[in-house]
Amino acid sequence: MKKVVTFGEIMLRLSPPGWKRFSQTNNFDVIYGGGESNVAVSLANYGVPSEFVTRLPENDLGDCALMELRKRGVDTNSIIRGGERLGIYFLETGAVSRGSKVVYDRAHSAMSQIEKGMVDWEEVFKDAGWFHWTGITPAISQGAADACLEAIQTANRLGVTVSTDLNYRKKLWKYGKDPMDVMPELVAGCDIILGNEEDAEKHFGLHPEGVDVTHGGSVDGEAYLSVLKQLMEMFPRAKKVITTLRGSISASHNTWTGVLYDGKTLYSAPSYDITHIVDRVGGGDSFMGGLIYGLLKYPDDDQNALNFAVAASCLKHTIFGDANLVTLDEVEKLMGGDASGRVSR
Repeated sequence: MKKVVTFGEIMLRLSPPGWKRFSQTNNFDVIYGGGESNVAVSLANYGVPSEFVTRLPENDLGDCALMELRKRGVDTNSIIRGGERLGIYFLETGAVSRGSKVVYDRAHSAMSQIEKGMVDWEEVFKDAGWFHWTGITPAISQGAADACLEAIQTANRLGVTVSTDLNYRKKLWKYGKDPMDVMPELVAGCDIILGNEEDAEKHFGLHPEGVDVTHGGSVDGEAYLSVLKQLMEMFPRAKKVITTLRGSISASHNTWTGVLYDGKTLYSAPSYDITHIVDRVGGGDSFMGGLIYGLLKYPDDDQNALNFAVAASCLKHTIFGDANLVTLDEVEKLMGGDASGRVSR
């Protein structure tokens, strides 16, 4: 199997233990993660050759991030070193009616100072069959957006499948560009697009046509069809457009499913009731990792690919940290209908 390459920023995550507030804690749990690195870890965990490309500072924290990736089986050979610092984000985990909170500290990070020409994309894609990026990367800086476009155009030229998770982050678009000025050119080179209605609105000005996409704690997959169709019309290269559907009953209790549209058929996955969320950060990344694996394993079966992605990301909500550290057997067991959580002896 050809390798999957992902490109973005890995950060140091600092979280108060348990469900403490920032004002209550005297210490933080340390995790290394980021949207695209989380996808790479998921794929490596499923046995797919995966490589993560980023820029890390030449200091101890950069080394720690590198070791975390290597520990999970991710190829780090194309990571470049340099820049001022590793980006940080602080996470306060919510519970019940109190939502989680994120504070970013990633200005002047090594990845934000990356520039076009620093990565030899021809070399990176030599043995690759898939390239994945997210809307977080071009939100960081103009240099990161330029490098991302360079990667996409090289992948297109070499026949490498390109996927994106649109991932709108309001707090990151601070360098003077509007997402609508940057994202369309990048997404135009994508074969697979993952995004929700907020992503479509903020990045491209698209809206659901005459429907309310949420109904209390549940979600209606059919209500997203108009957005998926609009995305396909705007980006004719795209072969499949997908969205995750999260019903937020509380910070601790969500419903979770997804839909996939291939231009003709809307596929809907089973819905899971996640009643005691351990950590929802990385839920979308775990879905994307599962989707890429599913599309590679079931190239002619979009329903099975979607089902795998939703089951994998459902299980991620039981894992502390950014990355989805579940096995293929665990995902396939849940896909088969066994949600008992019984002890494996």
